[in-house]
Parts: sequence; C-alpha cells; structure tokens
Amino acid sequence: MDDAKMTPLKRARLTSGMTQGEVRAALKEARRRRNKMPPKDASLKRMYTDWEKGRVLPTDWRDELCEVFSLPPAALGLVDVSPPPTALEIPSPLEITRLDPEVVEMLEVQTNHYRLMDRKVGAAIIPQTVAHVEYMQNLLRTALPGKYSASAAVALAEGAALAGWQALDAGDISKAWNLHDVAKTAAAQGENPAVLAHVTAQQAYALLDAGRASDAVELIQYAHTPETARRVPPRLRAWLAAAEAEFLAAVGNRDRALKMLDQAAEALPDGDIDPELPYLMLNATHLARWRGHCLARLGANEAIDDLTTALEGNKGPTSKRAETGLRVDLALALRSRGDVEGSRREAQRAADLAGSTGSARQRARIARLLSG
Repeated sequence: MDDAKMTPLKRARLTSGMTQGEVRAALKEARRRRNKMPPKDASLKRMYTDWEKGRVLPTDWRDELCEVFSLPPAALGLVDVSPPPTALEIPSPLEITRLDPEVVEMLEVQTNHYRLMDRKVGAAIIPQTVAHVEYMQNLLRTALPGKYSASAAVALAEGAALAGWQALDAGDISKAWNLHDVAKTAAAQGENPAVLAHVTAQQAYALLDAGRASDAVELIQYAHTPETARRVPPRLRAWLAAAEAEFLAAVGNRDRALKMLDQAAEALPDGDIDPELPYLMLNATHLARWRGHCLARLGANEAIDDLTTALEGNKGPTSKRAETGLRVDLALALRSRGDVEGSRREAQRAADLAGSTGSARQRARIARLLSG
C-alpha cells in the first residue's frame, strides 16, 4: 500500500514491528483483562484485516487498540481530526478573541505534544499538527492586539515549522514550503530572531529535497549571518552552522562545509536541550552523526568510521527514523568508496526500517542507492 494511502492503524503496527497475528493475540488479552469475551480467531482475523484496510472503524475496540500500541485514538485514526482542546472556541468573524498567558501556554503545550508524538509515530500525526496550525492562525486573525500577541505568534511559528518538517518528511515539498512561509511570517510578527532564523534555515531543506542545493545554500546563508549568530543562543548557533555545512556538502564545497562543522562543534554547549529552544535537540552525539552525514555527501572515507561508530556505539540512535538515516548515509559512503555490495546491504537494511517510519525522504534516497 502506498504510504499516502496507508491507514494510521497499519502504520502504527508497522512502526511497532508487530505482525497482525501478534497484534490480534495482544488484543485478545486486552479484551480478557476487561472481562470481555474475545471473538474466535477467524472472526478477529477478518475484523482486523477490515480495520487495517479502512473498511470498518473499530469503535468497540478503541481502548484495546490504544493499549496494544500505546498510542492515543487520534494517532490510530479512531477519532475525527479536530483542533486541540482549549478554553476558547474558534471565533466567528463577528467575535473577538482576547489572548492571555493560559491560552498561549496551552498552544505551546499542544505543539510540544505533537513534537513528541512525531518522534514516535512520524507521518501518522500530520493531520493533527496541521489542524493545530490552522487553529492558531484563526485565533491570531481575530485576536485583539496586546502584550501576548507576540508570544502567540511565536507559538504559531513553532507549530507551523513542525508541520512543515513533517510534510517534508512525507515527501510533500510544496506543502512544506508553504507551512514554513507561515512560520516565517509568524516569527517575524513575534519579533523572535532565534525562531525566525531556525524556521528560515529549516525551509532551505525543501529546496534541497527539490534538487536545488545552490538555492538552499543561499537561503541558509541569509538566515545564518554573523549578526544572527550574535543574537541567538549557542545551541541554535551550532545548529545553524551544521545545517549550512550540510547544504555546502550537497554542492561539493568541502572546505567551507568542514569549516562550518568545526564552528558548530565550537559553539555547541553541554547538554541536550535549552528551555528557550524547545524545538531544538542537539548534543555532541547528534552533531557527530550530522558530521558523518556531511562527510558521506562529500564522499569522504572517514565518514564510514564515524557512521559505523554511531550505529554500533552505546550512544547509537534511539529511533528507527534516526537509524534509517544513518544507514542510508553509510550506504552512500560505502558506494563512494567503491564497496557496491556493502552499500546495497546497508541500503536494504535502511529500506526495511523505512517501511515503518513513513519517511518518503529516506525512501527516495534508498531507491536511488538500490537502483545504482
């Protein structure tokens, strides 16, 4: 089934690594724990097949399915997509909204919820994230100007950038570009230079995926200027330098790319995250993987050691999406060294993982490697 047509329930099962038989066995146990008699095996097999194909909505099994997959109903496609819960209703054109700290906090909390869900289920929550962005846009359109407008605009920028990144990962470059435009406008309205720099630089990935690497370099350098570097926190400064290195590597500018990687390493502070940068997770391990990715793009032999260490070390990737990307990079590095068989082996491993991540970006890279 094409990923765009795959039901959220099937995507959740593939992400979990379970077979249909294993899911059915777990559902029967969950049913018994609720003192309900499960149906016969043949009946449940037929029912579950219909659920995964989207023929029937498993309304009576919602609790059991959520328990088995450890996911909320929306992530399994068991409820209608709706805006995030809030104390306010979306106002009509004749109504006026008043923003306050509680409303802004709810928006931020909801964005962070989708951010965490994205790391676990990937493309499955795109509809919910986009609905959240549309809700915030409607809220800001009818809000009275005031001291909380800037904070709400920044919340919109972060949410739109998250939705844009999800769209890019799913292969919808046009949607990703447009959502990042929303994010840039909102960040400018919120007068937040750090968020504006981040969403502008992230938008450059849409150009990269569209085969316009030179334009991506131009956009990242517009976002990552010496003046910007002085105005943003060190962790974001490191992220911007590493992103610029990736785009420079894509156009083959080895010397400048390596210089940017060194700048990123110098700027990176200790720890994983900063409270002021909830949308950014970057530590020394992540940066080492990023360096391996850039070196792989440049065809450098040292990329193989870096990527192999990242895959096999104690600080290896903790998600299938991260491991997929690392194995694609390793396959690329092996191909550059002339190890065609090793490259195809790693690409196939990445393909097996990519089936459960919903990442069209990685599947496209894998297809190119396997066809070469």
